[in-house]
Amino acid sequence: MSTNQQTDRSRNQGGAAFLLAQLGAHAARAFAERIASLDLTPPQAGLLRMLAATPGRSQRRLAEDLGMPPSRFVPFADELEGRGLIERRKNPDDRRSHALYLTERGVELLAELREVGAAHERDVCAALSSDEHRQLTVLLRRVAEQQGLTPGVHPGYRSS
Repeated sequence: MSTNQQTDRSRNQGGAAFLLAQLGAHAARAFAERIASLDLTPPQAGLLRMLAATPGRSQRRLAEDLGMPPSRFVPFADELEGRGLIERRKNPDDRRSHALYLTERGVELLAELREVGAAHERDVCAALSSDEHRQLTVLLRRVAEQQGLTPGVHPGYRSS
């Protein structure tokens, strides 16, 4: 195949932005299917991860970080609290607001979520060597940072 034919073929398959969108949609759908077995949605999984990383954050701050209006965040958190995965405590810095924490049950579910996430990562990146995987991750983090994306927060949650 000539260089021009390869270029035309690559152009027809889309550039980097298209491939990122295609792979992102595929990976997000596959991840959602995997965590459904844990009775979680991707936004719920994101909240559990955020609380593990920084426990005791206010509901308002978590809503902002997830891109949800506070009025929508309250029932979202209520569901996880009802399942015994998170708990609200009076915020020691502002008694008018609540801080959220993982419960023991939430920590246990998060451990299962991490296992599912690791398997998902392996499956999605199976075509890459370990070095290629590391390199791709570094490059994608750089692009995400340049685009102003919040680390660890899926932008699709903002419209959920």
